[in-house]
Amino acid sequence: MAACWARASQRQSLPDVDSASSRLRAASVPLMLLGGALVACQSQINSRLAHGLGTGLRSGALAAVISFGSGLVILSIVIAILPAGRRGVRQLRDGVVTHRLRPIEFLGGLCGAFFVACQGITVGTIGVALFIVAFTAGQSASSLAVDHLGLSPRGKQPITAPRVVAAAFAVGAVLLTAAARLASDTSALVAFFAALALLAGTLSAVQQALNGRVAAVGGPLATTWNNFVVGTSALLVFLAISFTVHGHVVGLPHTWWLYLGGLFGMTFIWIAAWTVRIHGVLVLGLCTIAGQVVTAELIDALSANSHVGVAGILGGALTIVGVLIALSIRPKVRDERSVELSHN
Repeated sequence: MAACWARASQRQSLPDVDSASSRLRAASVPLMLLGGALVACQSQINSRLAHGLGTGLRSGALAAVISFGSGLVILSIVIAILPAGRRGVRQLRDGVVTHRLRPIEFLGGLCGAFFVACQGITVGTIGVALFIVAFTAGQSASSLAVDHLGLSPRGKQPITAPRVVAAAFAVGAVLLTAAARLASDTSALVAFFAALALLAGTLSAVQQALNGRVAAVGGPLATTWNNFVVGTSALLVFLAISFTVHGHVVGLPHTWWLYLGGLFGMTFIWIAAWTVRIHGVLVLGLCTIAGQVVTAELIDALSANSHVGVAGILGGALTIVGVLIALSIRPKVRDERSVELSHN
């Protein structure tokens, strides 16, 4: 698999972090933190939407379809209106014809669909903070592996001590926060849902790598649209399957902000598709982790059934330390991996 990716990376140009100006790199950090905050907010929104829709797997699947589907509608309108959007879609089509892109590289939306489905199913039981910290554990470890294998659009990044330490801080923060939550609730269901969130985080790093490769050809807007096309299609299949198990739908809730999940997800994917080409998967992952964990802790602290304690606060602090370490790393990229930074 790694060899296939290596051959693919030789066929297409990939951006180099060194080609980005220091000003651009610094300006993109708040965007990555914002992206992480949006993910945490999206998790809370989709969970509440699923609860308002009904019960069982069916309500979680429907909430995911509404979230992804609304994002797809917005993006399709934007793509149709903006010449840059239509041009990006044509470039993706041409990328397939000329073999700059392979079909597998368009499947990042499947990872996003799994994540959104997990939000609706698990957050109501384990809370947004535990969901996010479990998610980020998988994301941080997987980001390190993705960069090392050369799956990311930045090319192969060696595993160095600073990169390992940066990822270890994120994982340590997750273990600290999750241990406190699991100690208060030892049910098998909580552990299972936390494991689902962990898997969603692992797939998230793969999604960012795939999206970065697609964005190098068609730009972030067309890449985001492709994610929502693929993700919505997968979630419609999941919704159909959910009708074979117990559960019911009582109707659509009237709270307007419960339908913002698609907009938040759309914004995050666009941010990730652009910034991963500047910083690589690990730095992007750690910055979004900081935004996710801190925002998730704030959401849980403000909720009626708050699970935030000293461990949660320390966990949030550790993620920030990990981000600072990651941002201090100056990646070394082989010449054959270097290309111009696209400003699409």
